[in-house]
Amino acid sequence: KKFYESFSRNIKYGVHEDSESRAKLADLLQYHSTLSGDDQTTFKDYVTRMKPDQKGIYYITGESKKAIETSPFIEGLKKKGIEVLFMTEPIDEYAMQQLKEYDSKKFICITKGGVDLGETEEEKKAGEEEKKSFENLCTIIKDTLGDKVEKVITSTRIVQSPAVLVTGEQGWSAYMERIMKAQALRDNSMSGYMVSKKTLEINPKHPIIKELKKKADADKSDKTVKDLIWLLFETSLLTSGFALDEPSSFASRIHRMIKLGLSIDDDEDVVDEDLPPLETSATSTDEGSKMEEVD
Repeated sequence: KKFYESFSRNIKYGVHEDSESRAKLADLLQYHSTLSGDDQTTFKDYVTRMKPDQKGIYYITGESKKAIETSPFIEGLKKKGIEVLFMTEPIDEYAMQQLKEYDSKKFICITKGGVDLGETEEEKKAGEEEKKSFENLCTIIKDTLGDKVEKVITSTRIVQSPAVLVTGEQGWSAYMERIMKAQALRDNSMSGYMVSKKTLEINPKHPIIKELKKKADADKSDKTVKDLIWLLFETSLLTSGFALDEPSSFASRIHRMIKLGLSIDDDEDVVDEDLPPLETSATSTDEGSKMEEVD
C-alpha cells in the first residue's frame, strides 16, 4: 500500500508513455469504486465482480472521491448494481486515453455519450415511449438554450437527478476540460475542437421534469418555463463537473428564486446599476411571472 501511494503517479505515467509495458503496468493500478468502500481495487478484481451481461469496465473521473461518489452519472449504474471506478488524478485522464481495454474488456467513461447500461427489451420499449412523450419538451429546451447544447434527449442513466450534461465519446470529459483550461500554455485552437458539444439528458421520471412538461405543453412561450430551463441547465453544468461561463448570471437567477421564496417584489429592490441585465433577449420588456427577467 505504501509502495503504491508513493509510486502510483509514476505507474500511471508509464501507462501513458510506455506502450510495450502498458498491459503489465495496468495490473498494478488501483482505484476506489462504488463497491470497494475505503479500500482500493485492481482491474483484475473488478473483472471478477462484473455482471454476466456487463458491457465493459465503467469509470468516472473527477477532482475528488467525495465529489464523484454522489455524481448523477452513477445513479443508473448503482441501481443496477454495476461497479464504477473513481479516478481522481489528472494523470488518470491521460492514462485512460492510452489504455483502451483490460482483459478484452473495454473501458467506458460514464460521463460521455453512448453509454450502454444493458437495458432489457421492456426498458428499451418504455424508453422509446418516454422519448415520444417528451419530444415536445426536448424541442423547447433546445430552442431555449440554443447553441449551449447540441441536443436534448431523455435519459435512463439518471435516477434521482432531473438532468445531466454529457460530452461526446471522442471529446474531452468535464474533468479533462477543467484540466486543460487550467494550463498556463494551453493551445486555444485545440480547445476549439476537443471541447465537444454537450448533450442535455433529462430524467422523464423526475417530478421537476414532469411538471415542466405540463407547463410547456400548456404554453410553450411561458416565460417561467424558459427561466426554469436556464436554471436546470446551469445546475446541471455544476453537478456534471463543468464550470459556469457566467457565474454572476447564475447567482442573479438564484437570488431571484430566493426573493420569490421570501415574497419580495422586484420593485422593492434597490436598483444596482453595476449589475448585468438578467434578460438579454428581445422579449425582456414583456410582462409575465415574477421571474420574467431571468433568462
